[in-house]
Amino acid sequence: MSGMDYGLKSTHIMSDSLLSFVLEQLDSVGSLHSRPMFGAVSIYGDGVIFAMIHENQLYFKVGADNLADFEAAESEPFRPYGDERTMPYWTVPADIMDDHDAFVAWARKALRGAKAAKAR
Repeated sequence: MSGMDYGLKSTHIMSDSLLSFVLEQLDSVGSLHSRPMFGAVSIYGDGVIFAMIHENQLYFKVGADNLADFEAAESEPFRPYGDERTMPYWTVPADIMDDHDAFVAWARKALRGAKAAKAR
């Protein structure tokens, strides 16, 4: 295997560990599952993508109902193209992930927003 293969495997191992943590902590949020997608892992709740993991960073879907929370926490938007273009997913702060109740509340808000966006 080339060095590049090892690097990819290492990234997937770290992401798998984070993914396991997220799915375990958020099991009460809804029917959760994940799928690899475009170099990231998408996390679905009740059939709707509301979170993703990219380069060992967790992002939640952001909309009008929760944008202020992410801005107040000084989170960053997902920039998949390496420039200023963004997607409507923002980093989940570490202190939120460390507080189970807050983590679940933020996830539920992200899932509600994702469902509302899909319904439009």
